[in-house]
Amino acid sequence: MTGGARSPREASLDVIQRELTAFARRARAAAARVHPELPLVSYTLLAHIEESHGCRATDLAAHYLLDKSTVSRQLAGLEKLGFVERRPAPDDHRVQVLHATETGTKVLASARTNRQAAYQERLKDWSAEDLAHFAAYLLRYNDAGTNGLPAHPAT
Repeated sequence: MTGGARSPREASLDVIQRELTAFARRARAAAARVHPELPLVSYTLLAHIEESHGCRATDLAAHYLLDKSTVSRQLAGLEKLGFVERRPAPDDHRVQVLHATETGTKVLASARTNRQAAYQERLKDWSAEDLAHFAAYLLRYNDAGTNGLPAHPAT
């Protein structure tokens, strides 16, 4: 294209990028309101640990494409709060498996209830059809994984 004109596809991609960034920022802020000591990354890790009925730190790093040091810092915070504990793996006692504690499970349940109420309120005027389309698009987007993303961000 000449003269800096952008295609409708490029314009749409710009809007999607901007709105997903805004969505992520709102999600972080909302998570902080739900539990001030449980930031979004910690909440996500705790939820994964609980839903998996235990997992290793390396599993979390791989699943969420996070650096091991980031996961380690978040887990240290969750352990300090008493939300997560480490137990030896039944098949290999050298391996530590993370489990949500009773306190962690309670905090997570409360946070989920609050998050669900917030989504219910925010989307109350959406039709069932619009919600189904939105859910399908989010699933499709997330199923694409990291395809198309550069291996290393541009500096």
